[in-house]
Amino acid sequence: MSSLPRQYEHRVDKALIPTCNIMGVDIAAINIDWLLEFTDKYIHSLSGDYMCVSNVHTTVTAYEIPEYRTIQNSGIMAIPDGGPLSSIGRRRGFKEMERTTGPSYMEEIFRVSAEKGYRHFFYGSTEETLEKIYSELTRRYPGIQIAGMYSPPFRPLTRKEDTAVVEQINRANPHFLWIGLGAPKQERWMAEHQGKVKGFMVGVGAGFDYFAGKIKRAPGWIQKMNLEWLYRLLQEPRRLFRRYWHTNSKFIWHAYIKRE
Repeated sequence: MSSLPRQYEHRVDKALIPTCNIMGVDIAAINIDWLLEFTDKYIHSLSGDYMCVSNVHTTVTAYEIPEYRTIQNSGIMAIPDGGPLSSIGRRRGFKEMERTTGPSYMEEIFRVSAEKGYRHFFYGSTEETLEKIYSELTRRYPGIQIAGMYSPPFRPLTRKEDTAVVEQINRANPHFLWIGLGAPKQERWMAEHQGKVKGFMVGVGAGFDYFAGKIKRAPGWIQKMNLEWLYRLLQEPRRLFRRYWHTNSKFIWHAYIKRE
């Protein structure tokens, strides 16, 4: 299937969302309180749309690959998960812009889910991880409604398989469709399914592993210093070192020095 996004008419006016263009990507110039209020107000209208959780890696990738940049800009918004993105935004005059992470957003949504009646579907990762997520969420957030989970195979789905998954999701009728495939795969999946599935799609990557208890988030003081990337690097140096070296150096050159 093509990874190019279809023309989609958002049911929520994107003009409501302040944005800061960083290296061609329209990053939402927001903070977590703004995002939670926006979600609460528009959650039903957001069904079928998607939100990217953007960081330095995804922004540099979007800068280098026009098709992926289009995908980043075609959802309802791309939030500043990476601290450097919000730092750039504040330098450019968006004083209220703060780091707004995928796991923090998930946690706040889970916390009020029983009260608000939110239903959740999880798409991605392994069966083992999904089982741990189910166990942890039902323990930590009594009354949370997990409407469904699906662990896709490590290959592209056939058209028939994809249709069956879409039908499974839509029968579950979730408010939130959490996508944990890792970037850029999860953003491509959301763009391909925009308007086809029920639920507000959010690409949360490592968020699945956080809530399964497989990896730990950095302490609060490290997060506030925008150094959670370093904490993650120390957890998975072999996997992340090359990525961080490539993307961080390019981001510094293009965003900080050239002001793109």
